[in-house]
Order: sequence, then C-alpha cells, then structure tokens
Amino acid sequence: MASEVRVEEGPFGPEVRPEGAAAEQTVLYVHGDPRLAGTPQDALPTARELARLTGRAVVCARYRPRFPQALEDVYAAWEHCHDRGPVAVAGKRLGGALAAGLLLRLRDAGAPLPTCAVLTSPVLDFTLDAPSLLLNAVADRAMDAGSLPGRAAAYAGTTPRDHPLLSPLHGNLHGLPPLQLHAAGTEVLLDDTLSFATRAAHSGVAVDLRVYEDLSAQGWKALGATVAFLTSWRRSASFSSSDV
Repeated sequence: MASEVRVEEGPFGPEVRPEGAAAEQTVLYVHGDPRLAGTPQDALPTARELARLTGRAVVCARYRPRFPQALEDVYAAWEHCHDRGPVAVAGKRLGGALAAGLLLRLRDAGAPLPTCAVLTSPVLDFTLDAPSLLLNAVADRAMDAGSLPGRAAAYAGTTPRDHPLLSPLHGNLHGLPPLQLHAAGTEVLLDDTLSFATRAAHSGVAVDLRVYEDLSAQGWKALGATVAFLTSWRRSASFSSSDV
C-alpha cells in the first residue's frame, strides 16, 4: 500500500493519487457535511487516508448544491472514473444520498455498476419522517435537526420528496452492488441507515452494517472498516474477472 499521496485538480474535482504506484482502481468519493453543503476540499482529509491505505486513486466529486443537478455532476464524475477501470463509490451525508442515487440510476439504465459502495451517515429519505430525527435531536451535536427541513427543501427544490433518485430509501434496491453502511446510534439520520440496510438485505444485496455508540466512536473505526471493505471487494472482483 502507498505511504504518500499527491493531490491534483481534476476536471470533476480534486484527485488524490498514491505516490510511486499505478492505481488500478478508483474510489469516487462524494463529500457531504451536516449542513447538506460543503466543497470537495472538505473531503480531502478522508480522501488522503483512503488513497494512502488502499493504494487507490480517489476522486472527490464536485457537484452543484441543488437536485437534480447534483446527481448529474456525480454521474459525470462516475463516467470519468469508469473510463479508467473498476470503480468503488463512497459518500457521506448528502454525498451518501448522491452515491445511492447514482447506484439506482446506473442499475435502471443497465449500465456497469461500481464494485461496491460505502455510505456513511447518509441522508436517504428527504421526506424526513424518520423517528430518529426527533429522538436523537439533542444527542446529535453534529447535525442541527431544526434547520434540516429548510436545507432539505432548498436542495430538493420541486422534486417530489419521495423520488427514488433523491430519496433512495423509496427506490427498488434489487440488483445493487455490495454495500457497507456506517451510522452512530446517537445521530438524527440513524433510521435512514437502518431502514436502507434492512430493505437492501431483503432485496438480496450483500450488506455490511456498522452502528457505533456515537460519532466520536465512529471516527477512525469507520475508516478502517471502509478500507477493509474496499480491499475485500477489490479482491473478489479481481478473482471473478480472472475466473471467467
């Protein structure tokens, strides 16, 4: 695995590459923050560690702050990565919604899918009906639950809140690639993760669900689990390809 990385500005956002190694696979990383906003640069600390620990190139997708333009931008970044070879997808919070929406769009189009996907504290239901939005509002210090409806409305615009590409929890989850999901037991988006993991598993998708005591416990544990998951499915994909 690479020990050093370099950051370059790519056509679809910053690209982090391992030094002295030809990265055979790419991770498309879709950033997000508690305000349902942010920039690709916010993802660079995580992207650096992913590139360093996996030996993969990591592309931090740049996207506009409205739907469906945001998904169009992520799709364009996907095509850029896919032209180079196998791709895994990862996303956090709003980036998790976009990563899951990308999976559904690719599946529906009959297009090649990522080798696997990792969703961390994703926003997967913009109807905002989850009980954890109320039950964990005080415990979750990272997310202002009170401002979430306004921010969600600004992002969704005129798109129906239960549209599957906006709110993947409302979509058909059959045929998706292996998924790893991370959430903290104290966060307001906990139920989005739990419900999505349950529905995906019932749809025959391989699911690795990780729930942590709180956000501080999630931290580096989630990163280590992500690296192991990406590495595991890279090996599985390589074995399957050579076995055909």
